Amino acid sequence: MALKRKAAGRYESAAVEDTVRFGELCAGALQDGDVLILTGGLGVGKTHFTKGVSHGLGDEHPVTSPTFALMSVHDGGRIPLFHFDLYRLEHAFELEDTGIFDVLGYEGACLLEWGEQFQDELCDEFLTVKIERRGDNGREIALEPQGPRAAELAAAIDAAVLAACA
Repeated sequence: MALKRKAAGRYESAAVEDTVRFGELCAGALQDGDVLILTGGLGVGKTHFTKGVSHGLGDEHPVTSPTFALMSVHDGGRIPLFHFDLYRLEHAFELEDTGIFDVLGYEGACLLEWGEQFQDELCDEFLTVKIERRGDNGREIALEPQGPRAAELAAAIDAAVLAACA
């Protein structure tokens, strides 16, 4: 594994497999009600990260980006995973049609691709997972907690990565 911890909340992924593995490590810390906002440009690995989370929760179903469906539910694991892709939304009032408010912060974990544009309308507490491209295959991943549960989640993820990289 080439996943590396650079500092608390800062990680380096050398390949797609590392980004998937990082998602798997995150899954162990997730609880009902957790919200992760996935940020980064097109093709940086947000869906690969989500594949890892889904697999880490125990769901073996395929994960694809719900760009046109807006939401996918992966409920074959320890807790349900609600995967939203908000890329095509332009206005906050469009969020009502996605079903996001039915599950956000209550049931399962929610992963929101492109959610940063609506974070003020969505919830007060979330963990931003920022993925940036470094070269052809490399990625830098940063965790940015907003609120006490998000800080606890970020610390648990950091501990899991430290243990896996030891």
